Amino acid sequence: MGLEEYKGVYVFAQQVDNELSGIAFELLGKAKELAADLSTDVTAVLIGSGVKGLTDQLAEYGADKVIVVDDPELKDYRTEPYAHALSSVINEYKPDIVLVGATAIGRDLGPRVSARVATGLTADCTVLEIGDFPINPIPNQEQKHNQLLMTRPAFGGNTIATIACPDNRPQMATVRPGVMQKIEPVAGAKAEVIEYNPGFTPDNKYVEILEIVKEVSDVVDIMDAKILVSGGRGMGSKENFQMLQDLADVIGGTVSCSRAVVDNGWMPKEMQVGQTGKTVRPNVYFAIGISGAIQHTAGMEESDIIVAINKDDTAPIFDVADYGIVGDLNKIVPKLTEALKAVVK
Repeated sequence: MGLEEYKGVYVFAQQVDNELSGIAFELLGKAKELAADLSTDVTAVLIGSGVKGLTDQLAEYGADKVIVVDDPELKDYRTEPYAHALSSVINEYKPDIVLVGATAIGRDLGPRVSARVATGLTADCTVLEIGDFPINPIPNQEQKHNQLLMTRPAFGGNTIATIACPDNRPQMATVRPGVMQKIEPVAGAKAEVIEYNPGFTPDNKYVEILEIVKEVSDVVDIMDAKILVSGGRGMGSKENFQMLQDLADVIGGTVSCSRAVVDNGWMPKEMQVGQTGKTVRPNVYFAIGISGAIQHTAGMEESDIIVAINKDDTAPIFDVADYGIVGDLNKIVPKLTEALKAVVK
């Protein structure tokens, strides 16, 4: 079968406990853009048990079709049955592009499926677009058109790589949550629903789930915050983060941090912004004592407004900041907090 027989942009629509994850809507938004460039349609692949009621929601967020794989074996995520389900869908319907969220589930599922269908997988993409490959023509080498160009940080975030998969299909990518934007839902939209079940035969490869323990956490998800007050190594100590908390309390924000802060044990991993943390898009992002290495800026550069405070006027953070203050954060932050208190009142 030739590559030209593979059509459509497919999205793995992750659900947990019969509730769609936010990443499913974000991927559908990007899939709509890619499908428009290729003059094709968008298909969501919904895998689980008793999940058929979620199809209308996927339609409202951009799915033209929904392939439902519904089976009791798929009630809770397990690698083997889910990998069998998604790879069977790919082998049966032959999509051109498959997008998977780089969540705990997606990072486990994506590589296994790509191996089963004998194609490549580009992980943790930050940009997806349709274009030519090689991007710049090379003498005596064919330049292929309408390829999925997948961009991601490489070599520890020190460079950006654009990768293509010109000789195999489907073209597969995982995308970190928060990177792509979901579209405004279209109320009442309907999708063509296709029920498909490849059959499941439990054997010694199927993990048996003995117990599910759900941890209750009072930690705020920084990906949902509208205002983030983020601190870096320049804060100097764990105790100094109280300054940031005071500022956040005044403006209704949430405190977050860079990787260096987590490595020093000053804040938990859940509050880390950046390539190895979370990608955020708040309305306002304060970068305080953060140098602005590419690993960090990759996770916050899409913020609406970025305010940087740093004593080093050559710090890279000022290259992405909308507003910058050069000086001692220990003096600036308390004064800024007091000034904002007067305004907020």
